[in-house]
Amino acid sequence: MGGVSHELSSIRMCSLFDAYLEKDALGKFLNKVRGDNQSVERLEYTPLERRMVASYLLDELGEEFGVILRGIIHDRDTGGYTLGLESVTEDSDEFVIFSTAISHIIGTPNHDSMSGKYYARFEVKDTDNSDAYLRQAYRLFTLHTDGTFADEPTDWLIMHKMFEENAVGGESRLLHPDDWREFENYANHPLASYKFHYKAPKSKNVDQEVHRPTFFKQNDKACICFFDQFVYPESIEQAKYLRGLSESMEKDDNIEELDLPVGNLVALNNLFWLHGRAAFEKNKDHNRELLRIRGHFND
Repeated sequence: MGGVSHELSSIRMCSLFDAYLEKDALGKFLNKVRGDNQSVERLEYTPLERRMVASYLLDELGEEFGVILRGIIHDRDTGGYTLGLESVTEDSDEFVIFSTAISHIIGTPNHDSMSGKYYARFEVKDTDNSDAYLRQAYRLFTLHTDGTFADEPTDWLIMHKMFEENAVGGESRLLHPDDWREFENYANHPLASYKFHYKAPKSKNVDQEVHRPTFFKQNDKACICFFDQFVYPESIEQAKYLRGLSESMEKDDNIEELDLPVGNLVALNNLFWLHGRAAFEKNKDHNRELLRIRGHFND
């Protein structure tokens, strides 16, 4: 397959792929994007153009590239990968275009209510007045899955590091349930299939409320849907179950900490990979900008 190679991490049994794209192929992709006068605004306003930039990437890397990416993210033993633009550009708009291409090879992005677009860009800085931990730099952002409070499927997500300065810490924290030592204890608990009440804080711009089980089956394998900040238990017993589940994950020895370079992204199957973020060290000049795209599989 032209322009791409991959290798398995040896850290865990269930491992992300680290994919490397050849600079020559990425340069040709970006030249095609520029030659077609593609812009972030054009992608926001005209959905068909999002599929077009995906086609430009496949033109350079081959249709097999798309088959492999979808295969990796569906595979229970991998379920995700990291890849980047290999320093061929530092233009943040081109980062958005690249993530758009990857997301439309995986499936279809959902509407992001926080931004009002098919993606969201947000900063994590020294000070923040939000009503959730997403932007609060000096707190542990606990392990969770995305889309718990939305009534549409959230099968996958992409997180792309757009910019960073004066940042120490803040690594992405990842845990696969098959590596979580107490997974079976919680997946087989009487409350595992109970449909808990989820609702979002005001900053998410989502008024709906949903009920979801914490564990469910896909291809006879247990998957997870959980976010401690947005779940509303109806009893002390339920609260103890959810609190114990979260604390069990947070202390697990198999959490991987991932430090992405600027310009790189991580794509995860949201049905089983849990993700969070380590706290940053205090620095008044700290700043990080991330892009998020999350969506559903087409099949």
